[in-house]
Amino acid sequence: MALPKSVRIVEVGPRDGLQNEKSVIDTKTKIDFINQLSAAGLTTIEAGSFVNPKWVPQMADSAAVFSGIKRAAGLSYAALTPNIQGFERAVSAQVSEVAIFAAASEAFSQKNLNCSIDASLARFTKIMRAASDANIPVRGYVSCVAGCPYQGDVDPKVVQTLSRRLIDMGCYEVSLGDTTGVATPLQTAHLVETVASAVAVDKIAVHMHDTRGQALANIFAALQLGVSTVDSSVAGLGGCPYAKGASGNVATEDLIYMLNGLGIEHGVDLNKLIAAGQYICTSIGRSNESKVAAASVYC
Repeated sequence: MALPKSVRIVEVGPRDGLQNEKSVIDTKTKIDFINQLSAAGLTTIEAGSFVNPKWVPQMADSAAVFSGIKRAAGLSYAALTPNIQGFERAVSAQVSEVAIFAAASEAFSQKNLNCSIDASLARFTKIMRAASDANIPVRGYVSCVAGCPYQGDVDPKVVQTLSRRLIDMGCYEVSLGDTTGVATPLQTAHLVETVASAVAVDKIAVHMHDTRGQALANIFAALQLGVSTVDSSVAGLGGCPYAKGASGNVATEDLIYMLNGLGIEHGVDLNKLIAAGQYICTSIGRSNESKVAAASVYC
């Protein structure tokens, strides 16, 4: 299959990127960061998470963040909602869409959600019903699609079945997450082909962590099979509190550089994005993991 003409980028830096930071990040910094991302031309930004602050303290101010951001026309501001209580808080914060998440590994589901895969899906029934009533789109995440830090290998057929179930529940799209960054391009291609035999490829996104430096190669493998939605995190921010050693997502700057080279449209201003990444890294005192951002200092 030919490469897609355009790619929709789902920027997950403000949520997936910042949730694992150790130091407290003030609300104004988060708002300024999201406003800069909005100005860069992104069309979907995952701006927060309505989870129990006991477990993810960095997301405790998500309601205030959604209240304070300057919303750009045509831009979807998304939030992660693990249960109906979180969903109701998200609705009150006027989110554009919500995301639910399940794991393709029973062991990871127990560690992350404290329940089985089936039980996690059952929890989402109320969310899906309420979202339908409120006309709020729901996106589904599937984590550990290529491997689990507790279980080891993950069968692509399990990912296929779980993805189909999320679509059947009402999710408009499933994002396949290589949570620990263990996938390689051939493995990614096989995974996408397996899932695409049960779910339309235009409903499949990829969410690649760059733990072993394979993220861009894995994304390219997915693009070749018709995937046209990619999750990424500016400056390579991120990690996973339940997957020791997992580094951040692929840097959005690096993804855009590759898409530019492939002639694929995305609508994002790379220079503005680099500036947003530098801003948040300076603000929280961490290094910028984007190679393109690092190179821009010397070019």
